[in-house]
Amino acid sequence: MRAITQKSFGGPDVLETVEAPRPVPQAGEVLVRVAATSVNPADWKLRSGALPHSPELPITLGFDVSGTVAELGPGVTAFAPGDEVFGMLFSAFGAYAEYVAVPADSLAAKPADLDHVHAAALPVVALTGWQALTELRAGQRVLIHAAAGGVGHLAVQFAKARGAYVIGTARAVNHEFLRGLGADELIDYTAVDFTTAVRDVDVVLDLIGGDYGSRSLTVLRPGGAYLDTQGSDAENDPRYVRIYVQPSGSDLRAVLASGPLHIEVERVMSLADVAEAHKLSESGRVRGKIVLVPWEAPTA
Repeated sequence: MRAITQKSFGGPDVLETVEAPRPVPQAGEVLVRVAATSVNPADWKLRSGALPHSPELPITLGFDVSGTVAELGPGVTAFAPGDEVFGMLFSAFGAYAEYVAVPADSLAAKPADLDHVHAAALPVVALTGWQALTELRAGQRVLIHAAAGGVGHLAVQFAKARGAYVIGTARAVNHEFLRGLGADELIDYTAVDFTTAVRDVDVVLDLIGGDYGSRSLTVLRPGGAYLDTQGSDAENDPRYVRIYVQPSGSDLRAVLASGPLHIEVERVMSLADVAEAHKLSESGRVRGKIVLVPWEAPTA
């Protein structure tokens, strides 16, 4: 089969297409024929070696997958060959390939009315937003940074569905889009310092990190919660909560059952163009997600 791999850390040019052995699903795993995957910021951070604990090389990136069950590992009874599934990989990332082995409990059945492109855009970003906002209550004021991004645009919808008053930071070009998803108040971070535009927030969901942490604390009420997904300078504050997304088929089923969702896909690209996709993602100017589909026909 074909896969994207890298033998060194660096820029997008380290990504290369190789022939690799087709994975064999182990106990509790499902072999998925990949119909689509997507680009998450963690992908290019791993690729560059920027994360604190870099994996051993060579690696194949890709945390999101949507596809068809090709083979079952021992002990798997929840799925059958031919089932359409989607989900998130974690330590065994590797969806930039034609086939990938995935723990069965990380997968959910793909609904017939959700195509593979949009299903592949969903797992990491939906699980991040869903798990982060699990304790959000109706009537609370929530500030979401990078509200038009992959996690952000779904978090806006989750927060609104829970009855929160939703404030988002985003470029002005994305304000109409976010209002359509339910945002109540929007701040153009390129023109306005959000610390001067909002007060008395109950929850901050920070999808940017860095000095957004200490700045966000200035608008957060004393008993509020600052939810950090990226790592920031606010970790010593008692209101600080570090969010780490976890794969979960059951949480994906809960997301699907929660009501209609708009899943924004900015571009669909081939895995052959993965380097270009990484460059686009790193620009920070992507609305929603970039989805990658495999080469024309899978190889053995």
